[in-house]
Amino acid sequence: MSVDYQSLAVQGVQALSPYQPGKPIEELAREFGLSPEGIIKLASNENPLGPSELAMAAAGRALAELCRYPDGNGFALKQALSTRFSVSPEQITLGNGSNDILEVIARCYADGSAEVIYSQYAFAVYPLVTQAIGARGVCVPAKEWGHDLDAMADAVTDATRLIFVANPNNPTGTVHTAAAIEAFLRRIPARVLVVLDEAYCEFMVDEGSADGVALLRQFPNLIVVRTFSKAWGLAALRVGYALSHPAIADVLNRVRQPFNVDAIALSAATAVLADDAYLERSRAVNSAGMTQLETGFERLGLEFIPSAGNFIAVRVGERAADINTSLLRQGVIVRPVAGYGMPEHLRVSVGLADENDKLLQALAVALNEVGAGA
Repeated sequence: MSVDYQSLAVQGVQALSPYQPGKPIEELAREFGLSPEGIIKLASNENPLGPSELAMAAAGRALAELCRYPDGNGFALKQALSTRFSVSPEQITLGNGSNDILEVIARCYADGSAEVIYSQYAFAVYPLVTQAIGARGVCVPAKEWGHDLDAMADAVTDATRLIFVANPNNPTGTVHTAAAIEAFLRRIPARVLVVLDEAYCEFMVDEGSADGVALLRQFPNLIVVRTFSKAWGLAALRVGYALSHPAIADVLNRVRQPFNVDAIALSAATAVLADDAYLERSRAVNSAGMTQLETGFERLGLEFIPSAGNFIAVRVGERAADINTSLLRQGVIVRPVAGYGMPEHLRVSVGLADENDKLLQALAVALNEVGAGA
C-alpha cells in the first residue's frame, strides 16, 4: 500500500520551504566545469581571513580525544563567555550555531496558540521556526529596509509570545542604535520574550551601537543570541550561544539536544575568545572591504543599502537572476535574495581585496551582458 508520508507530517512542517544556503564552491565547479581554485564565494557572510591560529591549535589538540563525547555542559566555553561578558554561567545556553538556539527558543516559548513577531526582510529562520511549531507569524512591514520597531511594538497582542529582532539585520545590514533598542524594549510587556539576534554585532564599532548584553539586567525578558560563525571565523564548526535571565536559560537548557556542540567546536570557540588581535583584523578587513565595494558599486551606478554587517545588498535591477547566473559562470558566488522579497538585489559578502576586485569586475561584465542598469 502506498503511503503519502508528506501528508503525515504535522501541519506546520508541511507548509515549510527548506532554507537555501549559499551555493558551495564544489557544486559550482561541477555545474559549470570550473576550477575550484578560481572560484570565489561571497555568499554566506563568512570570514575571509580564515580561522584564527589559536582556534586551529585548540581544534588540533581536541582531535586526540575524538573517541570521547564532548562536555555536554560546555564548562570551559561557558566560563570564557562568563568572563568576557560579565554574566553568570547559569545565563548561558550553547547551540549548534545560533540557528539551533533560535529553534530551541521557539519550541520552548511558543505553540499553535501563539503569535511570533518578526520584520519584513528579516532572517529567513524566524518564519521557518515559527511555521515549524505551528505558531502564527506576524510579519511587520519594514521601514527603509530595516525593522520598524515602533510598528513591531504596536503589533503586540495578548497572543504574542516572541519577537525576533536582528541587529544588524540580515540580509539588509540595517541597524538600530542602543537608544532605539532600549526604547523598544521598554514598550514590550514582560511576558513577551524579545530575541535580539546579534550574529553580526562584532562588526558594529560606531559610538552608540547597541549591545544586548548591557541590557540584560534591565530587561529580564530579553534573550541575546550570538555566534562564532562570522567575525570569529568558525562557521564550519557551528557554535552559537544565548545569554538570558537564568530562569530562561534553565528552560532552554532542558530542551536543547545533549552534546549539541562538539568537542572540537567547544575547544576552538574557547580559544578564539582570547584572540582579540584576530577580531581586530577581522573588523579592519571588513571595514576596508566594505568601502571598496561601496566605491565600486557607485562607480557602476548601482544603489546599495548601507550595511553594519560583513555583507551588503546591492540593487542590480529586475534581471537580478540573470546577473547572478552570469556571475556564477565567471566563478563568483553571491547570494540572490528574491526569497526575502528583494528580487532586484543581490547580497554580497565582504571578501579580501582581490576577491572584492574580482566581484566588481565580474559584475561589470554581467551588467553589460544582461543589459541591466541601476
